[in-house]
Amino acid sequence: MTRIVNFSAGPAALPEEVLARAGDEMLDWHGSGMCVMEMSHRGKEFIAIAAEAERDLRELLAIPANYKVLFLQGGATLQFAQVPMNLLAGRGKADYVLTGEWSKKAAKEAAAFCDVGTAATSEDRKFCCAPAQGEWRVRGDAAYVHYCSNETIGGVEFHWVPETGTVPLVADASSHMLSRPVEVSRFGLIYAGAQKNLGPAGLTIVIVREDLIGKAAKGTPTVMDYKLQSDADSMLNTPPTYSIYVAGLVFKWLKGIGGLAEMERRNAAKAKLLYDCLDASAFYANPVEKRDRSRMNVPFTLADAKLDDPFLKGAAERGMVQLKGHRSVGGMRASIYNAMPLEGVQRLVDYLKEFEKRHG
Repeated sequence: MTRIVNFSAGPAALPEEVLARAGDEMLDWHGSGMCVMEMSHRGKEFIAIAAEAERDLRELLAIPANYKVLFLQGGATLQFAQVPMNLLAGRGKADYVLTGEWSKKAAKEAAAFCDVGTAATSEDRKFCCAPAQGEWRVRGDAAYVHYCSNETIGGVEFHWVPETGTVPLVADASSHMLSRPVEVSRFGLIYAGAQKNLGPAGLTIVIVREDLIGKAAKGTPTVMDYKLQSDADSMLNTPPTYSIYVAGLVFKWLKGIGGLAEMERRNAAKAKLLYDCLDASAFYANPVEKRDRSRMNVPFTLADAKLDDPFLKGAAERGMVQLKGHRSVGGMRASIYNAMPLEGVQRLVDYLKEFEKRHG
């Protein structure tokens, strides 16, 4: 069997070792005689799976004891509403940093619940950078400050953690969660959809400081109340059991290769290889300021947009797929998440050079 090189922005590639183990355990998980998909979420087998996944995630990120880990549903998009429902705590203000389409969507959703202030924005620069700390204007009475720490569409990544004083910092880290170490204690809340680096679609992980929960707005649906979910170990209703199981396998894989420090080393090497190729050519262009370039999502354009279709066709013929850029920005995008091996990026670089030689 020949596997393709999948540059999808999500759902994205998973480590082959994880897929192989899930396959081995498909019909019979650890002698239980059933697949994890068939298990009761109230049964001892699945409760053990979920507990181990949480322990491994806590170890990988060195999550402090005063933070709750929630395994939820609805994707990061549901968090756009769930965050203000839970964190406003009677305050009428929240500040948002706008660095691309996803942070804009989050701010728009929050506007239904509170007065949304713009703490910083790079929209006037076509979202080509992360606003420097000196540009941030955070209201002291804001309930929280929200930012997207890696914009999947535009390829802008914060390589630093913002300072927001006493105002809790909230991060949508969907597209680079577990790609590098992070100091969780500097955040009030971190959330991420699983389908980039963590596991299959269907699972959303929320890491929240415990003093911020228990103050949900009146009318908040039960399953969207962080405190109630925490008290129920994320099992107020049937959780995304198989997605949690596979995410747990991903956590094991990460621990096995040396943890997040090693993962960051690998990701930095992959990104450098691709960006060096793009920068060495006048045929390709990346619009993001170098200091803010994402290691996970690399957008680029060709010298002539008429060549986009031939480029994609040629890539597919060479076993590389999902390189088309997001419809809102066009061009190309290579998502090189944790599961993408260096060899896959090298294959793309070789093709970039070949295509330029024929069409440049």
